Amino acid sequence: MNESLLRELVPAVIGVLVRRGADFAAAEDAVQDALVEAVRVWPDDPPRDPKGWLVTVAWRKFLDAARADTSRRHREVRVETEPVPGPGEAVDDTLRLYFLCAHPSLTPASAVALTLRAVGGLTTRQIAQAYLVPEATMAQRISRAKRTVSGTRFDRSGDVATVLRVLYLVFNEGYSGDVDLAGEAIRLTRHLAAKIDHEEVAGLLALMLLHHARRPARTGPDGRLVPLAEQDRGLWNTRLIAEGVDVLQTALARDRLGEFQAQAAVAALHADARTAEETDWVQIVEWYDELVRLTGSPVARLNRAVAVGEADGPRAGLAALAELDPALPRHTAAAAYLHERDGDPVTAARLYAEAARTAPNLLERAHLTRQAARLNVRLRG
Repeated sequence: MNESLLRELVPAVIGVLVRRGADFAAAEDAVQDALVEAVRVWPDDPPRDPKGWLVTVAWRKFLDAARADTSRRHREVRVETEPVPGPGEAVDDTLRLYFLCAHPSLTPASAVALTLRAVGGLTTRQIAQAYLVPEATMAQRISRAKRTVSGTRFDRSGDVATVLRVLYLVFNEGYSGDVDLAGEAIRLTRHLAAKIDHEEVAGLLALMLLHHARRPARTGPDGRLVPLAEQDRGLWNTRLIAEGVDVLQTALARDRLGEFQAQAAVAALHADARTAEETDWVQIVEWYDELVRLTGSPVARLNRAVAVGEADGPRAGLAALAELDPALPRHTAAAAYLHERDGDPVTAARLYAEAARTAPNLLERAHLTRQAARLNVRLRG
């Protein structure tokens, strides 16, 4: 197979899809899916017209994605901006689809990726960012998952842990990314909690509610990102906080701690502080210790390093951060913050600017750029 030919054809195929009515991002995503299919098919069955083949397959994948997105948007129309307390609807086909996509024939990682793409409506790029892997790697993973379940009878549903992971990632994308799915994720998790007596389902619901409660304060009137320490806590939704804390306490009382309960405990400690200065960082570090023990997650270790910097001083935080891979997303931003707190604005300004170049979304990029500019102005003055 001629890989250089594939690369040469990509712009032309994207152009065809755009002229047919696809927006550029959707066309790019569909062409990438078609390229993965070409890598699989062409060695054994090379097409006579490579460009025509790619256009046909990419257009079909674009239509499939568009139909999935339309279905998702129809579901979201039923969801109010502020989630309603209590259990969800009695019957929910969306939740059933989540379980079916988490099929036992798939690995958990592949099941999550497939569900996010087919049911959640996320793009391959967004899923790759959530998994901290290259976009091409995620495209191949999704393609393999589709091939694995192709023709498989969906008479066995996936397990709860995989569905929770999907809901968690969908909520995260809705909470901090470019696609607003947070309300839908909360609705489905409420519905799952009403059906299943499971402490980690409750932990995830509590985590979502506590984070969602802070959403009105996360951006200013001008659309700028407002860091947690600077948020107007009077804007936080106290009803959602109270519900989240109650759900969490009930789950923790069962003494079967899981990662979502630990994360929710951190969120509850933030919600409990009347001001940023009153935050109980020592307890937060202890909960991150539990989370690291449960998961070994590099993201949990990164968040723990920042919490250590708050509890024991910025140099302690920088020492904890130095033990982690610098390529970890938001590592540079965390280092910039801790260096600024340690009284090193020169290093902090440089790191803020560097972090801005690799920020996962426009809000964070703009915020980090402003942080770098603020310090540079101070240094020049």
